[in-house]
Amino acid sequence: MIDLHTHSIFSDGELVPSELVRRAAVSGVRVIAITDHVDSSNVDFVVPRLVRVARDLNAAGTITVIPGAEVTHVPPGLFAQVVLKARELGARIVLAHGETLVEPVEEGTNRAAIEARVDILAHPGLITEEDILRAIELDVTLEITARKGHSLANGYVAKEALRLGAALTVNTDSHAPSDLIDRGMAVKILLAAGVSRAALEGVFQRAELLVARATK
Repeated sequence: MIDLHTHSIFSDGELVPSELVRRAAVSGVRVIAITDHVDSSNVDFVVPRLVRVARDLNAAGTITVIPGAEVTHVPPGLFAQVVLKARELGARIVLAHGETLVEPVEEGTNRAAIEARVDILAHPGLITEEDILRAIELDVTLEITARKGHSLANGYVAKEALRLGAALTVNTDSHAPSDLIDRGMAVKILLAAGVSRAALEGVFQRAELLVARATK
């Protein structure tokens, strides 16, 4: 299992990074990105610490840890500058907190995130066809999520992404130990979202590609 969307105590997760990584390893995860929530107020605090702990854990541990960030509830006009700052500080995977159905994310966030060329647009809700096509052009991956609430739009996201040819990945958005899943559960979540068995491998291959880019 590759999980490219998780949270530690550096935002609203329950675990310090070391425990998160250990529990993920026991759950069958072999690559994990720690992608705590950031905006302009904390990006310079969070990302360098995740870079440092990822370096330490990669030297001592058994799974690959990628330092990242999830740009969250940032006004669309400011989105690109926070994404750029996160990358400058060492985030190897940058996610956007997309227009999920269960939070009042500002309209236009999906498009702003795509234009900022985030790696993954997380839980993008009822994303428009126009935005999906733009994501394809800019090589932005759309997320199928295991997270309660955010997963309400999984079926729509999967249907439209597969219809139009957009890249998909599956992540947990873990905040607590119980949120972590293995590959078997990831397969079930994808199937439940309407991803065919024939298309499953493409989703997992996309995760491998994202890891290769982040770790080169």
